[in-house]
Amino acid sequence: MEGIFVTSSEGMPATTGSEATGSQDMFNRELDTYRRIVDANLMFHREVYRLLRDVLTELAPASFRFLDVACGDAGASAATLRTTTIGNYVGIDLSEASLRLAARELDILPCPVELRCSDFAHAMATWSEPVDVIWIGMSLHHLPTEGKARLMRHARRALGGMGLFVIWEPALFEGEDRAAWLARFSLLRDEWSAVSDEEFAAMERHMLLADFPETAATWLGMGRDAGFSHAEEIFVMPNRMGRMFRYWN
Repeated sequence: MEGIFVTSSEGMPATTGSEATGSQDMFNRELDTYRRIVDANLMFHREVYRLLRDVLTELAPASFRFLDVACGDAGASAATLRTTTIGNYVGIDLSEASLRLAARELDILPCPVELRCSDFAHAMATWSEPVDVIWIGMSLHHLPTEGKARLMRHARRALGGMGLFVIWEPALFEGEDRAAWLARFSLLRDEWSAVSDEEFAAMERHMLLADFPETAATWLGMGRDAGFSHAEEIFVMPNRMGRMFRYWN
């Protein structure tokens, strides 16, 4: 792998040594929780990334340019992409700590890798480089509805009228509101035995503050409104908390 790690501290406040230590401790705790969730397949990462590989095999061109939006530590992406015909990888995330982990995970890829520390909505609004595939996994739902729609328009523009846009996001049932969706997650507590009560409660608090799911019809409609001629639901998580969609022209 040829690696380029680009970071930007624009707009980030300076931190003291004690603040940095506290932030790192919190990051390490959250990372440990996340990895136990992935290892136990509680969010169905295995099925999602297996399907992503299948989609790339079917539709992506040879030596495709892959943009991983809100890539996190990129562990699942790296494992998926290593057996594809990827020609270039760019990952975007706001967390420098996550990107440092991603740099190690992505070392297995047989292509140039670039990692950029940036707010993903801002990065997509100003994106000007050619790309064949854009992937967003469990991140777009943090934006309000208009923010989601705006990012989809930016994705359509970035793909240049061609290419493939794939997302995996929380989804409401038709007629369901956000409160009912959050209540559905709370009912999964017994299935999530890999995390402690404290960790599960922290997830519930985070979701209450930051998660804004849409119905499948809305997710599909936003893609069509963004200019994609095809929009398709391709996977429903077995617990029905989220779905995968692909958009293309």
